Amino acid sequence: MGENRLLGTWKLKSYVVTTAAGARSTPFGDSPTGYLSYTPDGRMQVIGAADGRMAPAGPSQSDEERALLHDTMFAYAGKYSVEPGKVVHHVDIAWNEVWTGTSQIRHAELNGDVLTLSTYISDPTNGTESHYALVWEKLVT
Repeated sequence: MGENRLLGTWKLKSYVVTTAAGARSTPFGDSPTGYLSYTPDGRMQVIGAADGRMAPAGPSQSDEERALLHDTMFAYAGKYSVEPGKVVHHVDIAWNEVWTGTSQIRHAELNGDVLTLSTYISDPTNGTESHYALVWEKLVT
């Protein structure tokens, strides 16, 4: 991948998880929303949300509502570096504090205006590894 091909803003098109057993799911639904930006000064930021998120019933959120809203989104920002076939997000701030200070490595495949970022993550509840793939489409200004 050329060093400038990631620059710009990308819109989330799909978010698919495939387990080692081959089970496929779309944890954020069929039409997730989100944006990913890469800037020339080496910074990135991303936010994503599940389709059909429910607004809280009132002005203050219950613990269940707050947890559901947290579980149906992701957001983080930091520096990034590009290596052959991958991009590394060096996280400075995140919706999930566990990610702050980490480097998130993503396999990167760029085909025209479509960017697929993927990784394998072990499920902390059962230790099985799943493949996470997010497909982004470049926004044209």
